[in-house]
Amino acid sequence: MTKSEKLNFLILFLLGGVSSFSLPPYNFFFINFISFTFLFLFLVEAKNSNKSKSIFFLYGWFFGFGYFICSLYWISISLTFDNNFKFLIPISIICIPAFISIFFGITTLITKFFLSQKKIISSVLIFSLVLSIIEYIRGIVLSGFPWNLIAYSFYDQTEFIQINSLVGIYGFNLLCITLFTIPAIWFIKKSKKNIYCIFIIGILVISNLIYGYVSLNYLRIKSDKNNINIVTISTKVSLERFYSSNVDEYSIIQNLVNLSDPKRYFGKKTIFIWPEGVLPSTNMNNINSYKEIFSKNFDKDHFILLGLNRKVNLNGKTEYFNSIAVIDNQSNVIDYYDKRKLVPFGEFLPLENVMSLIGLKSLTNNYQSYTKGKDKKAILNIEDINLKLLATICYEIIYAGTLNNNLDYDLIINISEDGWFGNSIGPYQHYAHSRFRSIEQGKTLIRSANNGISAIINPSGKIKSLIDLDEIGSIYTNKIKHKFTLFSKFGNKIYYGLIFIYIFILFSIRRLDHE
Repeated sequence: MTKSEKLNFLILFLLGGVSSFSLPPYNFFFINFISFTFLFLFLVEAKNSNKSKSIFFLYGWFFGFGYFICSLYWISISLTFDNNFKFLIPISIICIPAFISIFFGITTLITKFFLSQKKIISSVLIFSLVLSIIEYIRGIVLSGFPWNLIAYSFYDQTEFIQINSLVGIYGFNLLCITLFTIPAIWFIKKSKKNIYCIFIIGILVISNLIYGYVSLNYLRIKSDKNNINIVTISTKVSLERFYSSNVDEYSIIQNLVNLSDPKRYFGKKTIFIWPEGVLPSTNMNNINSYKEIFSKNFDKDHFILLGLNRKVNLNGKTEYFNSIAVIDNQSNVIDYYDKRKLVPFGEFLPLENVMSLIGLKSLTNNYQSYTKGKDKKAILNIEDINLKLLATICYEIIYAGTLNNNLDYDLIINISEDGWFGNSIGPYQHYAHSRFRSIEQGKTLIRSANNGISAIINPSGKIKSLIDLDEIGSIYTNKIKHKFTLFSKFGNKIYYGLIFIYIFILFSIRRLDHE
């Protein structure tokens, strides 16, 4: 390996690291025009120099490693709370980004076989297509981790991201990669055809902004069930509750009640949304031990939605589920949903029979690993007030196109415990996904977080109310809105269609080149 190749690796690592600042909470999206253009130029130079397959792979890997090590460092913070996991901190900082970077390496390796300086437009489209497909696969394999897609760098650009209602995050990601890489055409060859291509891309960008403006200001958002109040709570209950045997849960509930201010809503149909896991020792079987405090503070038209464990005995074995429960003012469980996407090490221990021998256990459940929920509906039905909620717990909100195939629900709920990631960029990245899901599904989204960001987001992704990371309190809305979106009807099939459109364009360009 030559000195120049090692220098290239360092430059690509730095480019990837700089590109991470395009993501929330920084949102410097323009950085990607530089980083992705130079990544592509490095690939073209490697092709012209007849570099080996391993060099192509390493070019992508080093870029990805810089990108992910800078944007996912916060994962290690979750391992600082339990001494049993502290030895994994260096592994989480290095090995997780190193593994995810393989997807970038595979992308640049595949691109090598199609790269041609003479057919630079086709090469850019192929690179964009391959990277978007590989990123889609990243969201599926090994339970999937579609975190920090480059498309999230446009989080702050409300008009620009309205296109997600049509194509979803994966389709948008494909378009974003193309947009960020297209300047490379100008640097490689300023031919008339290439200039026309850049001009067309510019027209499409302007068209997207116009669509976003029209969608935000003129497309009608329907309102219904406006006689129901939704109150969401943001708290800062310490994570020490998971490690102490002396947790005063009565005080925690009283604090939640005070923040909810239920007296204000007496005689009104109201849902109070409390965060995930604030009562670690209480489950659905014994929540009625707090019946007095609920009946004293809430009335018959009030329902509380909160994160609770669900304990079930099956064939002599006890299983635990991380769940959302809906309870009434008598602490009766009206409905519940069991979380389906569990966090490795956080909620379940891979190879638990082996890992437990060396003293390891899941971070958030002192009993044992949680069991994966089996019900795919994820719909909480509160018949007394004719309200259906699509429930998501924690990072289930990051999975676009798989939330639910049934559109018969009124709004999306996301509850979370973001304290595991401290005062880092992690809670901001986690929260950002909620905005994209509301646009994709065309539904109002309510988020309640402990040690995180809570918000009320309308179907166009507009933030109607927000409680920031360093704040506690409550916010409410009585406007449950929705609008039809193409993505909510067809899901990721839209992305598959976009792939075929790219392939059609590539064959069309090839045919024109031969004429």
